[in-house]
Amino acid sequence: MTANEKSTIAYAHELERRYAAASRRKEFYVQEGIIYFDGNSLGLLSKRAESSLLAILDSWKTHGIDGWMQGERPWFNLSEELGASLAPLIGAEAEEVIVTGSTTSNLHQLLATFFKPSTGRTKILADELNFPTDIYAIKSQLELHGLDPAEHLIQVKSRDGQTLQTEDIIEAMTDDVAVVILSGVLYRSGQVLDMEKVTEVAHDRGILVGFDLCHSIGSIPHALDDWKVDFAFWCNYKHLNGGPGATGGIYVNKKHFGAQPGLAGWFGSAKDRQFDMEHTFTPAEGAGALQMGTPHLLSSAPLIGSLELMNEVGMDAIRERSLALTGYLQELIETELEAHGLTVTSPKVDAERGGHVFIVHQEAARICKALKANGVIPDFRTPNGIRLAPVALYNTFEEVLETVNILKRIMDEEQYKQFENKREVVA
Repeated sequence: MTANEKSTIAYAHELERRYAAASRRKEFYVQEGIIYFDGNSLGLLSKRAESSLLAILDSWKTHGIDGWMQGERPWFNLSEELGASLAPLIGAEAEEVIVTGSTTSNLHQLLATFFKPSTGRTKILADELNFPTDIYAIKSQLELHGLDPAEHLIQVKSRDGQTLQTEDIIEAMTDDVAVVILSGVLYRSGQVLDMEKVTEVAHDRGILVGFDLCHSIGSIPHALDDWKVDFAFWCNYKHLNGGPGATGGIYVNKKHFGAQPGLAGWFGSAKDRQFDMEHTFTPAEGAGALQMGTPHLLSSAPLIGSLELMNEVGMDAIRERSLALTGYLQELIETELEAHGLTVTSPKVDAERGGHVFIVHQEAARICKALKANGVIPDFRTPNGIRLAPVALYNTFEEVLETVNILKRIMDEEQYKQFENKREVVA
């Protein structure tokens, strides 16, 4: 099939029919006249998530404090129940997953628990492409141990400024590394790291491995147990559509059950002992031990409905449609917009590409503003990156085609020059 044939509405409709199994567009609040391609930053609200939030509010209204143990969905075990719903998405057992905290607080908790520089291994391995909050937390934890991050934080270099090579990660796993912290999917280029290989080699060298799944959970399948990953952490408001500020998640491999939490708090207690009010901490047996304070119920409630929908569709179907959407977007950009200097830096190989496409252009900030003025919601990443995330559950192939046509018009007519090439406060 020629490039011209692929850039037709008929072909977009054919793709829609071919990959219809994972589409749940009618389940979401999609704004008319808007193409929302920013689901890798904040997923759209689903009707089920709205319903489950309202149900928790109603429980509060109806039961007051008795809502902890009464009503259709008592609150006391909600974090554990949501962990069980998340587990199939990452290839884990229910007890290994808990919904709690945020990306950053959960990383702090995990490093406080598993980073033990007294063993002689004093370094943490990350990379130079990592999201800043992970690096802030790692540096903070090193400093709490009296270690200089300039010496004890190793950041794997990128050869092209966009992706990482597995062999470079492996080469950096020296005898003084205690823990590896990497992203399952890189937040800029959307590259999927070889989590299984990294974990295997790290364990052969006596190193623990933890992954940031913020951009991978809900967009790609995982098999954390099979890969023997030690721990993971993530947010739930991107591809899992849990809402702004949604409570995050933690995975701890069952081989580490019984490890004393580095930051103990009473909601990490064994459930049958929590209200004994003893000053001696009795931790829960599973990942729930890493909870600290009272669960954020109103920030967790939308996940009830959202995860019900995710598990109903299944990650295999979601991944198949997601790859088709991002692959179509990449192909159209390369055939329709190459002359305008827009370069796709996301991997072309399906197995190496996550749920979004990253485009580089020196006028990226301006182009993003022009896209928004034309009804397309993108995501700018400084200094010159445009992220577009056609999400399997609610975006369509027709929207992919329309977005590329809009982008072509913006470049042909130089509409972007109406805007300042500078990011907004929130980009």
